[in-house]
Amino acid sequence: MGGPAPRHLKVPVALTRLGLIAERVTQAFWPFWTVLFIALAPLIMGWQDFMPLEVVWGYGVVALVALLWTLYRGIRRLNWPSEAEAVARIDARLPGRPIAALNDIQVVGAGDAASEAVWAAHLRRMEQRTHDAKAVEPDLRVSDKDPYSIRYIAVLFLVVALLFGSIWRVGSVAEAGVGGEVLATGPVWEGWIEPPAYTGKPTLYLADIVANRVQVPQGSFITIRLYGDVGDLTVSETVSGRTEDLGAATDQQQGFEVVQAGELSIDGEGGTSWQILLLEDEAPTVELTGPIEADAQGEMSQPFSAFDDYGVQFGTATIALDLTALERRHGLVIDPDARDPVVIDLPMPFSGDRADFEEFLIDDFSEHPWANFPVTMTLQVEDALGQTGSTDPEPMILPGRRFFQPMARAVIEQRRDLLWSKGNAPRVAQILRAVSNRPDEIFPDETTYLRLRHIIRQLENMEDVGLTDEVQDEVSLALWELALQLEEGSLADARARLERAQERLEEAMRNGASDEEIAELMQELREATNDYMQMLADQMEPSDNNGTDQPDQQQSGETITQDEIQALMDRIQELMEEGRMAEAQELMEQLNQLMENLQMAEGGEGGEGGPQTPGQQSMEDLAETLRDQQDLTDDAFRDLQEQFNQDQQQGQQGQQGQQQGDQQGQEPGQQGQDGQSGQSGERSGQQQGQGQGQGDNTQGGLTDENGSAGNSDGSGQSLADRQQALRDGLDQLRDRLPGLNGEAADNAERSLDRAEGAMDGAEDALRDGDLAEAIDRQAEAMDALRDGMRELGEALAENQVDDLEEGEGTQTGNAEGRPEPERRDPLGREMGETGQYGTEESMLQDDINRRAEELLRELRERSADQERPQLELDYLRRLLDRF
Repeated sequence: MGGPAPRHLKVPVALTRLGLIAERVTQAFWPFWTVLFIALAPLIMGWQDFMPLEVVWGYGVVALVALLWTLYRGIRRLNWPSEAEAVARIDARLPGRPIAALNDIQVVGAGDAASEAVWAAHLRRMEQRTHDAKAVEPDLRVSDKDPYSIRYIAVLFLVVALLFGSIWRVGSVAEAGVGGEVLATGPVWEGWIEPPAYTGKPTLYLADIVANRVQVPQGSFITIRLYGDVGDLTVSETVSGRTEDLGAATDQQQGFEVVQAGELSIDGEGGTSWQILLLEDEAPTVELTGPIEADAQGEMSQPFSAFDDYGVQFGTATIALDLTALERRHGLVIDPDARDPVVIDLPMPFSGDRADFEEFLIDDFSEHPWANFPVTMTLQVEDALGQTGSTDPEPMILPGRRFFQPMARAVIEQRRDLLWSKGNAPRVAQILRAVSNRPDEIFPDETTYLRLRHIIRQLENMEDVGLTDEVQDEVSLALWELALQLEEGSLADARARLERAQERLEEAMRNGASDEEIAELMQELREATNDYMQMLADQMEPSDNNGTDQPDQQQSGETITQDEIQALMDRIQELMEEGRMAEAQELMEQLNQLMENLQMAEGGEGGEGGPQTPGQQSMEDLAETLRDQQDLTDDAFRDLQEQFNQDQQQGQQGQQGQQQGDQQGQEPGQQGQDGQSGQSGERSGQQQGQGQGQGDNTQGGLTDENGSAGNSDGSGQSLADRQQALRDGLDQLRDRLPGLNGEAADNAERSLDRAEGAMDGAEDALRDGDLAEAIDRQAEAMDALRDGMRELGEALAENQVDDLEEGEGTQTGNAEGRPEPERRDPLGREMGETGQYGTEESMLQDDINRRAEELLRELRERSADQERPQLELDYLRRLLDRF
């Protein structure tokens, strides 16, 4: 049992023994170094220089006694480990203790050959196990002996003392023992270099600096204290750049700021010198990181980024009117009143680092006199040192709210002229009186007309004395409110009530409201939605457009019924009552988007007419291709549904007897599905081939003799043939695309190429009978087509704008150069007031969006039916994840 270890275990035994030594030393002497660290920390911080001599002596005696006691205690408890203990620890980690087994002696069966052979085999096995021996790591934990973690507190004290003090100060304890006479025996000095607080750099203690070259940030402050007789030490420096108010070089305390590189020296016994190098503070930089964006209400959003080596303190954006880019016509011919540039603060990060960040400047200048005028924007940032950085003036159109109602646009234009110059007041009054000549044909109610008449009288009464600033502001505010009332009527109040109801319901979702509260809030939302829809319908009613520039608003556009909205809210309430708040929140966002789209559609233009450009024709062809691809995907999905339902249909045919003949005339996708009868109109093409009792189409007619999908439309084409026709049509359409330049045109070409490749893959899958793979490829094709339409639209708009800048696009305005609002860009979108292209309208056709929503709703309803086969449910969920 106590014999030596095998030779090959010498290294593991030695390492394990060293670990045992470290373990026992730690357990024996941790109180000693804990007391030592606590005793050294105040001395390193220099407390002995400020404390009374008696306190210093008392502290020293207590610390010395504690150190001697813990040292004596540690020596007594230290038990030096032997090699046998190391071997035993290694052996304990091995299975079966093979090292001890090698030292055992056979007692039972000694002298018996067979028994001795077994014993020898046992020893060989044990010897082989010893080759797996490894050094055992020591256990240095003393938490059971130090439950309050005093040792960690001691380490923390020592680290803080080393950071903010000096180890050389410990030697001053000996000087303190002689009393205050030590300082008088010779000169002593000390000093600090304090970098500016905004740099975040630590203070440097000059006595700790070994090198004679020191690099410090610009603006650092140096403090030096001299002790001893006056004149024994002197200070000289060239870093402050001071020429006036210089103190004596022998002053006991001196302080100055580092403004340039130079030399600092302390002359005299024990003095030294340093070469001070300046770490210059770089000026901050700022730049615009994207184009300015604005919503329909005129709120702008400008992305920007800023950088500084230590951090930006604040910044401003200056917006100035660009008179050189402004077309001076009508009320703008007169010289404008003097207005100071608009200066607004840039948003800064609330938390985190300001050295390098990106933010958005968001503001609303809809009511500003320069709204929709060309301006220049200059961003400027400043750091803590006062250095500034700025961007070059960026020309842009200051975003403003767009008005569509003819009278509202006239009122806003006169408000613009009035704010441009007070001298326009008589002209504004005259024009407003002229445009309101027939109030019964223009104004929706008497209130708006009376408000306009009051404004006109205010302007006419000021013609003799001149328009004052107060009256100008009052009239401009009245004109703005009148334009809003003409544009929206009471629709704004209804919209606000609807938003409040939506916010209260969303808060209830987050807070887990009861069923009674949900029912009450849903009723409030229904009432607000009904009021909003009614007022929106009133404003969208067709009216006489003669003499106005607004076309009939009841032509093309997305339509939605009150029943569909009510069904959506019923579903939201049902999901909330079931506790499925995430799905309810998703539908709530869809409802918000729907209401927002309805609001945007209020001022939209509709109607068609006029010759089409090649770009317009290409966009329409792409939209038609997307619709056809959507229909083909629907048919493929129905065929996949039929495959899933075949087993169920076969079981029903054997059980329902007489009802089998009645069910043969139904669509396969309708069996076992409630609420699907509303799609019969969309599936009429399939019902023509299946509704005459031909049950074979349901059971086994999904593939033709070529193995391709056999479901066909009214013309008898298979799904694969229809997919091939769509792919060929897309190829021909690409050949007819107009020649366009720019990155957007290249992206559109790549998207259409990707769509064609996806169609080709869908065709192959259909011919192989793999409907699931075909639907996946068709979904990729539709995504690529949507991307292609969007990018083609951007390319057309970019090329059209380039043509306008070159003078080739003057046909978009009338003879006077005024843009005609009834004209549309190549994408079918309306032009803005200034003739610029761009709109919030969707570039996809409304029926495509509606069909996509119907398909998504159908997928959700089917995935919620838990009675469907698991294979079908898994596939439906994959489709939902894709869409």
